Amino acid sequence: MLHPMADPTPVLDDLRAESDELDRLVAGLSPERWTLPTPAPGWTVAHQIAHLAWTDRSSVLAVTDQGAFAREVEKALAAPGDFVDNGAREGAAKPPGQLLADWRAGREALADALRKAPSGARFPWYGPPMSAASMATARLMETWAHGRDVADALGEEPVPTDRLRHIVRLGVRTRDFAFGVHGMPTPFAEFRVELRGPSGDTWTYGPEDATDRVTGTALDFCLLVTQRAHPTDLALRAEGPDADRWLDIAQAFAGPPGGGRAPKGAVR
Repeated sequence: MLHPMADPTPVLDDLRAESDELDRLVAGLSPERWTLPTPAPGWTVAHQIAHLAWTDRSSVLAVTDQGAFAREVEKALAAPGDFVDNGAREGAAKPPGQLLADWRAGREALADALRKAPSGARFPWYGPPMSAASMATARLMETWAHGRDVADALGEEPVPTDRLRHIVRLGVRTRDFAFGVHGMPTPFAEFRVELRGPSGDTWTYGPEDATDRVTGTALDFCLLVTQRAHPTDLALRAEGPDADRWLDIAQAFAGPPGGGRAPKGAVR
């Protein structure tokens, strides 16, 4: 569990590695390949990178200029259904070289700001306020998730790494948020979560004697909580009615309930 006083350095190092991996995937693309469609409806490869760049800029404002960030939140509240797409569309219209340079500069600025953040500081966000470590974890989660979309468009299959542990921990911690954002009662008892990491280790969360349990692979759990796959396409097992319900609504990202992905083979 991330604590407000946690040292953000380990997750910042892993965020850099995750970003660099995605950077290598897109850096040599021809202009035509930047326009390939991704699984997110209406979003190309360029939209995905533009969204990451846009969110990094918002994160820098949250850490360094909270007045300016508050104005960004006002814009979001004024157009709750459009502001994310608008930000991605604006960035995707740039030449690929400029978009790539903007994303690189933004993520470096954010890493620098988070490394310099005072110990124990918390920063505003579109959801609950976050510590430096929590914000870095959220950025890693988004980078990984949007990177999966880019890889899908390019016909690549990313190799999972133990960096997934940050996303798993975030997914576990946001259980109550997922129930709340769907207007459902929050389960009183903790769940037991047991997942097999990419290196073969078992990652566990919650009491061993919990009635409700979720088991499977860390990769599938991360695909679930980032809503990059439909629950029926994942080898996750839920025991108990609340855990079973969680698999249908889990989301590790802030904002309203996500639409998720259709099951494989479904016609939209």
